[in-house]
Amino acid sequence: MIALKLAYRNLVGAGLRTLLNVIVLSMAYLIIIWQQGFLDGWNRQALHDMINWEIGGGQYWQQQYDPYDPFTLEESHAPVPAALTDASVVPILIAQATIYPQGRMQNVVLKGIAPGQTVLSLPTVDLQADIPEIPVLVGTRMAKNANLRLGDLVTVRWRDANGTFDAAEAKVVRIMKTNVSSVDQGQLWLPLEHLQKMLRMPGEATIIVVGQETEKTGPLPNWEFRDRAVLSQDLADMIRMKRVSNSILYVILLSLALLAIFDTQVLAIFRRRKEIGTLIALGMTRGAVIRLFTLEGAMHGILATIVAAAYGIPLLSLQAVRGIGMPEVMDSFGLAIADRIFPVYSAALVVGTTLIVLVAVTIVSFMPARRIARLNPTDAIKGKLS
Repeated sequence: MIALKLAYRNLVGAGLRTLLNVIVLSMAYLIIIWQQGFLDGWNRQALHDMINWEIGGGQYWQQQYDPYDPFTLEESHAPVPAALTDASVVPILIAQATIYPQGRMQNVVLKGIAPGQTVLSLPTVDLQADIPEIPVLVGTRMAKNANLRLGDLVTVRWRDANGTFDAAEAKVVRIMKTNVSSVDQGQLWLPLEHLQKMLRMPGEATIIVVGQETEKTGPLPNWEFRDRAVLSQDLADMIRMKRVSNSILYVILLSLALLAIFDTQVLAIFRRRKEIGTLIALGMTRGAVIRLFTLEGAMHGILATIVAAAYGIPLLSLQAVRGIGMPEVMDSFGLAIADRIFPVYSAALVVGTTLIVLVAVTIVSFMPARRIARLNPTDAIKGKLS
């Protein structure tokens, strides 16, 4: 207790030097926690949106289907298995096509889906429109790129299973707003049975999305199951890459803060050599003096925690409630990125970051204090430091 009081008194007596160290450390605390909370919030929001809009409880892929190879679409279709015909799954048929908005040519992907499905959050109910044209559902990104508006007509050209080209007029019956660009960009959604007739593929599909509550996901002939971990791998890789890049800033901030503490301790030992010699001469052991200086350094971290909490809790809480606006260019990433990301600051994140910084500060404070073990009390009292 005496060492704690003495360490606190020494910190207060240091004045501006202590204040600067505490401010630098508190900023390191705050930025590190903010970065990790931002990534955790993005990961949680994106995964939630992808599950609701695209992944569901997992997907069955036709064996030849490869989402990164558009040339596989012509062959990647098969009859929907009888075991997957209930309301807890939604078959999707995928095909390539070309549209001609305002006389321009643009390649698109046609996706047929049952209008009455409830597995995904896609507003497919609007595809039940009784119109002579093909009812299509597009996303805001697709509508912007193709300059389409609600009610617009556009010519669609496709090739069926026999290799015959055909064309028809399609009408935009709904423009949906979604955070998941992978169900939006370059895609037209239309009724499944309509697309099956257009392609001459009755009862066939390319992928089958199972509901989130579905437990039976065993193997099926000609179909391969992909779980959520596989389907969200791109997002996981992106988050992992961002964590690695942010760790560089993490190391820089922490190094600057620790360097300030290290320099402060070295300067303190040099300027207070007479005080150290006097304490040793009065009977304080060298180990006790080392612990005193180490405690002073550790208290920088404790005071920084208090200061960071004073201005950091209101600031981070405000961001957690209102979110952080994202620029429009993020839509081009092809991943689920919301207009606003709400950071998540878990107790494990805050406590873990605090402990890591406190331990690092304590170690850095101990390193220069080891010189006291080689100190000669007589020389120290005279102002000498070996």
